[in-house]
Amino acid sequence: MTSSARRDEPEEHVGPYRLLAQLGEGGMGVVHLAMAPDGSRVALKVLRPHVIGDREARERLALEVSSLRRIRSPRIAEIIDADPDGPMPYVVTRYVPGLSLYHHVDEEGPVQGRDLLHATACLAEALQAVHDVGVLHRDVKPTNVLMEGRSPVLIDFGLARVSDDPRLTRTGWLLGTPGYLAPEVLYGEDASAASDVHALAATLVFAATGRSPYGGGPWMGVMDRVRRGEHDLTGVPEPVAGLLTACLATEPHERPTLREIRDRVGQLQAGQEPRAARTGSRPAPAPEQWTMPFAAAGTAAAAAPDPAPEATPTGAPAAGHAAAPVAASYADPATTEIPAYREATPYQEPPAARPEAATQVLAPARPTPTSPPTTSPPTTSAPTTSVPQTDPTRATPLPAGPPPWLAPTPREASRPQRLLQLVGLGALAGSVVAYAPYLGTALVGLVVLVLRTASVTRQRHERRRRLRGRERWWDVPASVVASPGYAAVALVGAVSGVVVAAVVALAAFSVGYLLQQPLSTCLVLAGVGFVPTLWWGPGSQRLRETTRATVTRTARTEFVGWFVGVMALLGAAVVLGLLFSGGPNWAPGVGAPWR
Repeated sequence: MTSSARRDEPEEHVGPYRLLAQLGEGGMGVVHLAMAPDGSRVALKVLRPHVIGDREARERLALEVSSLRRIRSPRIAEIIDADPDGPMPYVVTRYVPGLSLYHHVDEEGPVQGRDLLHATACLAEALQAVHDVGVLHRDVKPTNVLMEGRSPVLIDFGLARVSDDPRLTRTGWLLGTPGYLAPEVLYGEDASAASDVHALAATLVFAATGRSPYGGGPWMGVMDRVRRGEHDLTGVPEPVAGLLTACLATEPHERPTLREIRDRVGQLQAGQEPRAARTGSRPAPAPEQWTMPFAAAGTAAAAAPDPAPEATPTGAPAAGHAAAPVAASYADPATTEIPAYREATPYQEPPAARPEAATQVLAPARPTPTSPPTTSPPTTSAPTTSVPQTDPTRATPLPAGPPPWLAPTPREASRPQRLLQLVGLGALAGSVVAYAPYLGTALVGLVVLVLRTASVTRQRHERRRRLRGRERWWDVPASVVASPGYAAVALVGAVSGVVVAAVVALAAFSVGYLLQQPLSTCLVLAGVGFVPTLWWGPGSQRLRETTRATVTRTARTEFVGWFVGVMALLGAAVVLGLLFSGGPNWAPGVGAPWR
């Protein structure tokens, strides 16, 4: 047996669980598909051998178990079993046979329409369940979201912590992923529920567009764009784009709460009209309910003692790992009312030299609306300039007009329209190839080349924008000028795809000929073999992506989508009528190749 086969089908056991296959791995942990003693499939996470002796790694795994056992939601990866103190620490969760959001978007394309609203509602529900017990996730990102069908499941609580838990924190160190960390965290402030809202919005932007809202490139550049609030939501449909823009606000108190997000998404899903425009002042946020023993004030700790801490091994996030709990009824624990996170202590500027984490970089001073500093030396008397201490309970005036996330819902792309267009265009292409084998194949090949060139141009354009974080005015002209070069790149794939499709079409024609079918019927069989091979054959991904994107845009219009689909079908019927009534057109030849 080869080493790869042994890795795919190991015979090892961890506790009572038999390992079946590796699902994913991270810096500290590996996730396996395992079989439980009762025969069910589970996801089992173990620490890597070289970090088993690392106390902090064990504590982070234990913290994940402790966090998961407090949360009850069908949108959360729930724990089934754990042994954090054994020689091979592990944690077991329910297995969800789905891709991570990152890989789902990579393979299936961006999440759109009602699916995007559904994903937003599910993830907001998951985070609400996390916050309701006073836990912060702190690492919401596409690789930590699994797609169970069309419903996302939040996983990996290795960085989660109770809102007042001092464990696993180091002054000046960051834990998280650049591009999905909130600005206040990058400035050295403590994470809050609003920080998870920011990460949720960035994750949803990736789901809708396939890219981070803050672009790619060096981490320092990404973090600088996060601090400045320079996000790019191009491609996110309205009014979801307005809602996510509000969630990505640089100031935590300006972001909507999870409850507001869920209310708005519920309205959009129900097809309700947006609420009336809010004018005047924004009311002070109501106190939030936090389940004991996680009250930040800690005054009610005696009424609801903290359950015994439970250790758990866990590694870094893994793409294939999964678990979602079955919702169960449970007694409502004692609660206490504490100020909402928006009413936190006003910001105090961090020390001058304060190292930040994960990337080990110095945190810049957070910009504040102060007057220019004076050059006079400090004295013991009151300073002449000071940071305004804003009363968080005082209403903050909003701009006139409705907030951006209350914009009217646009018409979604109709699935029947998209299907009709795809079928009609495919039938038209196949009938053209059947009627004029030479010219028709050349014409379809030219269309394929144009679509592939558009795909390459768009890909290079998006790559430049990701590296810089935003689009420059010269990007579009530069892409147009470079398109001939992109056409040369696309030519190889277009020719290979058309040639393979032509070979399959010739085989289909030969089958009809051997069955002694009429010439017109044999040519129709050739067209039927040509189109599916071109659509699903080698190098066809660019063709499918560009065609689907074009069809989706036309299907968003009430009339255009139906018109294109019906016209394509009529065109196919006319071409087939010419074929069966007058025979095929062998131009530029003078007749059939066998004559």
